[in-house]
Amino acid sequence: MNETTFIGPGEKPAPYKTALLLVDIQNDYFPGGKNELEGSVDAARRAGELLALFRRMELPVVHMQHVSTRPGATYFLPDTDGVRIHESAAPLAGELVLQKHYPNAFRDKQLLVQLGLMHVARLVICGMMTHMCVDATVRAAADFKFECVVAGDACAAKALVHGGRTVAAPDVHAAFLAALDGAYAKVLGTDEVLALLSSPPA
Repeated sequence: MNETTFIGPGEKPAPYKTALLLVDIQNDYFPGGKNELEGSVDAARRAGELLALFRRMELPVVHMQHVSTRPGATYFLPDTDGVRIHESAAPLAGELVLQKHYPNAFRDKQLLVQLGLMHVARLVICGMMTHMCVDATVRAAADFKFECVVAGDACAAKALVHGGRTVAAPDVHAAFLAALDGAYAKVLGTDEVLALLSSPPA
């Protein structure tokens, strides 16, 4: 397979694998960062639990790192502390780290190629922001026919303003997860995901 060959889950030979996709768990989303999210610390702790299990089970792990290239961007700027992956989900040597410049992690196809090389058919997805990069990435993954599981409590959002109305962060978070659940993914709590992965095959 070369960099222009894209293989969807339905076209890969068995055995299929499950991979953990950690989306943008980066310093600027945490206290002291340039775009702090509500609940980022707790979400990262749960993401860390998933990461620990995937490492113990020797399953594939992919870290997505957003680097802002848009004119006027105020966070995730290149060569800043804020763009670095947070210590709660810091990659180990040998774990795959892919950079992106758009909300959809699949937009430039490098993620799709790497998942094809690893024979991944199911993705456990978590990270930040629920309503932006997580949402865009999950929808794209489903369109590429991946089976998607979102660890909802391992994601975080922020309040939004529209039409003069402020929508609280927990409501933003809940609304986007509700929209994904069923049509695009199975949305579970981290404990449920851990139990699912730890259970022997039927």
